[in-house]
Amino acid sequence: MPKKIVNRTCIGCNTVKDKRELIRIVKDKEGNISIDRTGKANGRGAYLCDNIECFEKMIKAKRLERAFEMKIEDEIYEKLRGVLLDK
Repeated sequence: MPKKIVNRTCIGCNTVKDKRELIRIVKDKEGNISIDRTGKANGRGAYLCDNIECFEKMIKAKRLERAFEMKIEDEIYEKLRGVLLDK
């Protein structure tokens, strides 16, 4: 049986894409937020296109805060921005 294509929605631009095309941001049980390149880390995940425009939209609209139901500090956004720009 062929593998099913799993789609997720980018929280920046609201576009539905193949899960493998998106970056997963994950919040673990302790409330730590990180980028999960494997897609297998435990915790609540949110997906984002691999571009800075979607990242900026996500910050401006506080979409990550809504997805994770918590206040997100600026240094976390800066850390995520650094990882996104490194690639």
